[in-house]
Formats: sequence, C-alpha cells, structure tokens
Amino acid sequence: MIQQEAYIDIADNSGAKQAQCIMVYGQTSSKLGKSTRGAAAVGDIICVAIKKLLPTCQLDRKKTYKCVIIRTKHPIRRPDGSYVRFDSNAGVIIDAEGNPVGTRIFGAVARELREKNYMKIVSLASEVV
Repeated sequence: MIQQEAYIDIADNSGAKQAQCIMVYGQTSSKLGKSTRGAAAVGDIICVAIKKLLPTCQLDRKKTYKCVIIRTKHPIRRPDGSYVRFDSNAGVIIDAEGNPVGTRIFGAVARELREKNYMKIVSLASEVV
C-alpha cells in the first residue's frame, strides 16, 4: 500500500530512479470527523514528483507525473487464497493515454496489472508473477 509522501523506485528506463507519491487518484481524503489517507495498491495510479534521476533524463524534476504501481511490499491476496509480496515498492511512469514513457521495464510485475488493462506494461515486463 502506497500512501502520500511514500518513496517508490521507478522500474523503467525513462531516466528517473526514485519518486515521491504526492497524491493517490480516486481515493477519498476524509470521512466525517476522521482524517484518513488514501492508499494505492498494485495497478492504481498515483501522482509523483521525481526525486532522483539520471543526468541524461528527459523528464523534468519540477513537474509532476502519473505513475502506475507495479510492485508493493504489502502482500496482495489472490482469489485462490495465495499471497504475493515483493521486496520493494516500484512504479512505471505513464503518459496521458496510459502508455509507459520508457521502453523497458526492469524486474517482475504483478499479474493484477493484466486485469486492470495495462497490457503494454505487462508485455514489456521480463517476468509476470
């Protein structure tokens, strides 16, 4: 689960290495009298700010970007009762149409991305878990 202000690794070759979550799209921020934060799981879209990048990166540090979560440390429960958990939180930067900015994706991605119609990300990944 990725909350606001969490750091995630960027798992594509767009040039960004680390980003900070600014906002989770599609989540309510408060209930009556209670302060709650939205949390993003695998396949959710978040708004990120780039914190670490390569010198040859074409992305701008002063802008915000949309990112899809592809791996989380928090376990994901599958319909068959099994759980899958990854070593790090990671995401892929996407454009306005939902296509990845980079042309390669490093590491494994969760199978839940296929159900959320991110087929381009699944096809670029080296391994689907």
